[in-house]
Order: sequence, then structure tokens, then C-alpha cells
Amino acid sequence: MPAVRAHDLLGVDATDHPLRFELPLKQSLLTPGKFLFGGAGLAAAIEAMEAATGRPLVWATAQYVSFARMPATLDLVVAVVASGHHVTQARCVVSNGGREILSATAALGHRPLPAAGQWAGPPTVPQPDDCPAGPRIESFKGTILDVMDIRLAAGRNYEELDGSPASGRSALWVRLPDGAGEVSAADLALVADNMPTGIGQALGRPAGGNSLDNTIRVCRLAPTEWVLVDIHVHAVSDGFGHGRAHLWSQDGVLLGTASQSVIVRFWDHRPGFT
Repeated sequence: MPAVRAHDLLGVDATDHPLRFELPLKQSLLTPGKFLFGGAGLAAAIEAMEAATGRPLVWATAQYVSFARMPATLDLVVAVVASGHHVTQARCVVSNGGREILSATAALGHRPLPAAGQWAGPPTVPQPDDCPAGPRIESFKGTILDVMDIRLAAGRNYEELDGSPASGRSALWVRLPDGAGEVSAADLALVADNMPTGIGQALGRPAGGNSLDNTIRVCRLAPTEWVLVDIHVHAVSDGFGHGRAHLWSQDGVLLGTASQSVIVRFWDHRPGFT
């Protein structure tokens, strides 16, 4: 599939100031609604904070306050709030012409510790080649949902969403193109923003949502071509949905975890589904 990992897909540019970066918007970073994909915004902020501090991400959260549409070049301004021997606390504000789009807060660093472990386990699902691809939707063409190769690993196809609620558990394989390689924190932010698809699986209706927030916690970055997004929707109430996702490599390594709250939106079966 002719696509790239998050670093190349995003195209975050450095500037003459070490704490300021730019993100030129392009169609491949947009949702079918023609605004910046929330996971791409957080991924860009992560790239900026890692570059500004020289340290790897441990944890980041983003609050989305507005939409960004083409044509635009977004400003990413990093503030280093505190920096110790092993951990840096930082913030990144992403704006367009002075209007804030999102703000991200993060901890970055690495601590040598002679102890490690993994106490969660991945769900049992078919391998990506044995899972159905998502529906071909005309409005997805050229957008980020056309760039990402997404396979349904656990859940119901669109035609099976008959209005009956389910368990709230579902899973997707999301392909990281260019072959197997070590994922980045930005890669995880990008693929984790598929969590809202679990809203539709839980409710039994084609649905998703606009992100209010998105949090990424990095566990262990490891080589993989596909990331398994193991989704657990906790609740839908008062028009909002809440859930989390575990992010697994094909070898069962817990790469990271994500959590999110969204404004729930129902999708119509518009012409273009094939």
C-alpha cells in the first residue's frame, strides 16, 4: 500500500527557533469531514516535543478545542515546563493563525531500571491477512482513512450493525506501511485514534465521534508491521462516549495504551459504500 509511517506522513518541519515547528496541512492528514484527524494532531505534537527535548515520550494527552482545515500551515510551539535528570515535562500548543486547535501535555524521558514486565495479554483474533478490510467509501478517498490499511479483527461488519448493543469490545488491525520496523510514539497516537469506531460496535449502529481528548501511554516500542487496536468502550451517555484501547504488536508486545472521550456521531449509509 503506497503510504508511510507517521513521521513521513505528518511532515512536521523545524524552524529557526528550537521550540517552534510547523505542520503544513494536506488531504492525507484529514478526516472525511475535511478537518485534521485528531490522532494526526497529537502525533505532530509528540514529534515536536520529542525533537525539542531530545527525549522519548512516556505519556501525552491532548485536548481538542477547534478544527483545522486546508489550506493552512499549523504552528506548533513547545514549552519546556520542567526538566530533570531523567524526565522532562513539556507542553505543545497547535494553532492556526493564532487560533488554538489543540494543546498537548507530556512527560518525556528514560530511566534505567533493572526490572520490567507485562501483565496484560492480547485478545485472540485472526492474523491481519485473515481479517476483512473495511468498506470502500467514496468520501474516504485521499483522506487519512484511505492512507491507513484497517482490518476488522473482532466485531461486526457494517451490514451486521442491526441496532442491537454488543459487549463494547472490538479490535482492529492497523497496518504500519513500509514493512516491519520499530513503531514510534507518533505511530501509536495515529493508530489509536481509531478507538471511536468501537462506539458503533457497542451501540450496534454505524457511529464514531469527534475527539474531545486523547491520551497515549507508551509501554514498549518494538518492531511490527501491524498494530492491533484492542478497543473497550466503557460507556455512552448524554451524547458522549468514553473508552480505551490497548495497542499490541503482532508478537504480542504491549506497545502502549490509549484512552479517549468523544462527541458521538451517527453515520448514514451514504452512496459510496461498495
